Amino acid sequence: MQVRTNRRGGDLPSRNGWMRGQRHPRSGLLRISCVESGTERAQAAREVVASRYGLVPPEESDVIVALGGDGLVLRVIHQYLHLGRPIFGMNCGTVGFLLNAYQPDTLLERIRAANEVILHPLEMKAKTIDGRDESSLAFNEVSIFRHSRQTASVRISVDGIIRMPALAADGVIVATPTGSTAYNLSAHGPVIPLGADLLALTPVSPFRPRHWRGALLQRTSVVEFENLDPHKRPLIASADFKEVHDVVSVRVEEDRSRIVTLLFDCDNSLAERITAEQFAC
Repeated sequence: MQVRTNRRGGDLPSRNGWMRGQRHPRSGLLRISCVESGTERAQAAREVVASRYGLVPPEESDVIVALGGDGLVLRVIHQYLHLGRPIFGMNCGTVGFLLNAYQPDTLLERIRAANEVILHPLEMKAKTIDGRDESSLAFNEVSIFRHSRQTASVRISVDGIIRMPALAADGVIVATPTGSTAYNLSAHGPVIPLGADLLALTPVSPFRPRHWRGALLQRTSVVEFENLDPHKRPLIASADFKEVHDVVSVRVEEDRSRIVTLLFDCDNSLAERITAEQFAC
């Protein structure tokens, strides 16, 4: 994850991001595409945006506006990652941690003035009992879970060194800074500030070792999980939305070749919101 902050603590644009002020050659306006979550609120919001600014397909756009909640933003990131378009989310859901407020009146001005956050995903490579190789990307977290009534039994290696010979738990998570405020936080993992270049390795309901609460790892770390009893204690590996069943091993590392740009209002710094989560009651 690449983030630069200004003196007020906001997220500054990266020079690797989109060209601010990019305009439609005829209308002089930014070409906007809009994706909504399907709820009545999001559908109504899309109609407002379409009537005021006009819409184009994502492939022809300069920016994609996402109308929904955090889950929709993740889906938009995955679906349109190949286009390289920046994403400006407006909250039409519940929490809206990765979104801005829904205020359509000054949308174009907000997009042009927005601060950028550059994200790189984790890549999960999993092997299954029947010999299949599966891979997927995760912008929040990669998770390993038990898939039976019995606890998972997992060996954990970091950069080729066995750090945990046997973890007995419901599961274990590798979370990015943006993902650290999601399921990782619910599992009592640490919240990671943006720009810290760290990943969170967090157990889920650990049984042995009972008092292990996880670790903070360098962003460049390669984390490997081995199922020590794949036939008796089956596991599921998930990367954001994709699940792989009956895994025997999972490798996780950051993919710096993939980039997504999220846009945030100047008074809606993602870095500040993540920091504030550490003091939430």
